[in-house]
Amino acid sequence: MSSASRWQWETATAGAVAGFATVAAMHPLDVVRTRFQVNDGRVLNLPTYKNTAHAIFTIARLEGLRGLYAGFSPAVLGSTVSWGLYFFFYGRAKERYSKDREKQLSAGLHLASAAEAGALVSLCTNPIWLVKTRLQLQTPLHQTRPYSGFYDALRTIIREEGWAALYKGLLPSLFLVSHGAIQFTAYEELRKIVVDFKSKNSRTHYGSADRVLVIRSRLQQRPSSEGIPRYMDSWHVVRETARFEGIRGFYKGITPNLLKNVPASSITFIVYENVLKFLKLARTNE
Repeated sequence: MSSASRWQWETATAGAVAGFATVAAMHPLDVVRTRFQVNDGRVLNLPTYKNTAHAIFTIARLEGLRGLYAGFSPAVLGSTVSWGLYFFFYGRAKERYSKDREKQLSAGLHLASAAEAGALVSLCTNPIWLVKTRLQLQTPLHQTRPYSGFYDALRTIIREEGWAALYKGLLPSLFLVSHGAIQFTAYEELRKIVVDFKSKNSRTHYGSADRVLVIRSRLQQRPSSEGIPRYMDSWHVVRETARFEGIRGFYKGITPNLLKNVPASSITFIVYENVLKFLKLARTNE
């Protein structure tokens, strides 16, 4: 195996391990975020929570640990596959852009590499995230027959709604690529600064990402028992949310999202760097 190919698989492996570690640590907040995002106050089969802490305690009391980790299997699968593919595609894109370039890649090329990787990952993993959202929204108040697990949900969705249903929420997911691309560009630039022993400040903004996450979560809800979807497309979600909930509706779940994303980003990159360092050390000792 060539050194370039070996490096790409090492980055993919490190990314997969980082994805698993992040989900295992932060999944309860992801469940809370999803439930806040889809609750528009007009659906009776979704519980109402006062705030993030109340949601966590209520879910733990009524549904137990299983409720806090609802959708954990597809979340682990999706995050592991997503981060593995992301770092793989990201490495390939950086390698392609760096050909015939002696200097380090610019921030613009890092941004392009990250955006390209994010779009490819979204196309590959959207069905997994759809199933995860559906499982997270199953509560004791649910009237439709609950999915027994990941594979049952996948089979039921295909049988009742068709293959196209697996790609509900894809458009908002592609918009979210810009958020990940900015995050990765900031990571690369900060990493470059640390390596060069310089100092600089960097910030990441989550507001626009939260608006798009609300749209995606609502699109990915399970249809009613009559098979009628609550929302037809992204624009329908935007219109209905603005009409009944105003601008606040687009920011539902922002607190658990921030509580999840800030440490999650740190966990992902710390685990990634350390696993990559371990793999490189193992290779040099062969």
